[in-house]
Amino acid sequence: MNRRQAQYRWYSLRFVLFSFVLFVAGAIPAVAQRSVPRDPAEPAQGRPQPKILARPAGGIARASVDEKLMRALIEKLVACGTRLTLSSWEDAKRGIGCARDVIAARFNEIAKDSNGKLQVVVDKFESTSERTSSKPIPLENVYAILPGSDPKMAKTIFIVSGHFDSRPSDVMDPKADAPGADDDASGVAVSVECARLLSKVGANGRGTYRATILFAAVSGEEQGLLGATRLLEWTKQQGYRVGGMLDDDIVGADSARGAPHRVRLFSGNGEIDDADSPSRELARAVEEIDGRAAIRMIFRIDRYGRGGDHYPFYKAGLPAVRFTEAFEDYTHQHQTPRTEKGIEYGDFEKYLNFRFMGDVARDNAQALRQLAQAPAPPTNAKLSGAVTPDARVSWSAEDDPGRAGFEILWRETTDPRWTLYDFAASPGETVLKGASTDNHFFAVRAVGKNGARSIAVPTEIERRPPPSASTK
Repeated sequence: MNRRQAQYRWYSLRFVLFSFVLFVAGAIPAVAQRSVPRDPAEPAQGRPQPKILARPAGGIARASVDEKLMRALIEKLVACGTRLTLSSWEDAKRGIGCARDVIAARFNEIAKDSNGKLQVVVDKFESTSERTSSKPIPLENVYAILPGSDPKMAKTIFIVSGHFDSRPSDVMDPKADAPGADDDASGVAVSVECARLLSKVGANGRGTYRATILFAAVSGEEQGLLGATRLLEWTKQQGYRVGGMLDDDIVGADSARGAPHRVRLFSGNGEIDDADSPSRELARAVEEIDGRAAIRMIFRIDRYGRGGDHYPFYKAGLPAVRFTEAFEDYTHQHQTPRTEKGIEYGDFEKYLNFRFMGDVARDNAQALRQLAQAPAPPTNAKLSGAVTPDARVSWSAEDDPGRAGFEILWRETTDPRWTLYDFAASPGETVLKGASTDNHFFAVRAVGKNGARSIAVPTEIERRPPPSASTK
């Protein structure tokens, strides 16, 4: 043994002795003192190996997103000076009416290129809030509707929306400039670009989808989510069932180092203890379609202390989520343009990142494309099997010649995402041998022959209150 080897062994021995002393003294965390304990396998004989259907062929190519068209639309909206809901609806050059005209004109251009498939609607209504001085005011939303081709699915509607109103520092000042490039001309540009992409490409290249898709630009968001509340009411009046609502609000800037980053996707938990609200399931579906490299799921209804247009849908128990950029710059939100102490305030187009915004548009379009091709979700999903070694999952569904079957999903109670457990060709009950009802949550989703999946439907459990003691 040479001198260097002897020195190495001496230092190694010192390290081992030092580590042992720390171990005895409790200085090393307990998790590092032992290996992770092994849990029993569930099920003990191994999980089924179901056939996995491939996702729908084709898709929205990133190169097909036209950032120049998105930029041009935002420039026109910013040129309206202000788009505050309390500004003029009649002035063609300044105010919210100017913005409505810009959006309606762009939707009509897209409708011409869709061979008549896309239908443009200007929805006029009145609404009241504290930010309207508690007086009814006129408002308008602009919708472009791509009707579904399946008679049974056409009344299911998937919505993508941005709000076209803007605000200065004083939300009640209709005279101050409020460019609103990021908040929320960016979301409007995403909704409009989705209309162009999906009405042109269509499912399987034919321009049709099983369900209806609505591309919305709503007003009144800054005055209290007025346009979104009206949009929800309008869908009910038209007899639609909302399959999912994607709200894009502040999705245009990405100035932090390392851009482009993932877009944040907010979803609320609802009133359910196990984080399985319809909104949460929509978020999981979007992440699965677009990939974890594109979507960052945030398990909150919205940014802390704030709200957006998905909220009325969420409160109605419908699947609704919000897309928002990775890191917001509050000097460029809700600010009257000015410079103070060398800091420029104002929501201008020059601060936007169109590469990031194009990514968000593609993410929305791809999610809408697959969701609108999918079969209807199952109903009456139930879990039974308490105090037995097996979980029993049951569900119902109407006949659908376009459906291949159903995927039974499960996850540990602490996991954020589902994994596939088994596949069933028809509705009914499936016994999951050796799968604990205690250790996992379960869900079911429909799978089309084209590979498109519905939003997952978590199983409901029989809730038994614990026995209560009585004394005499």
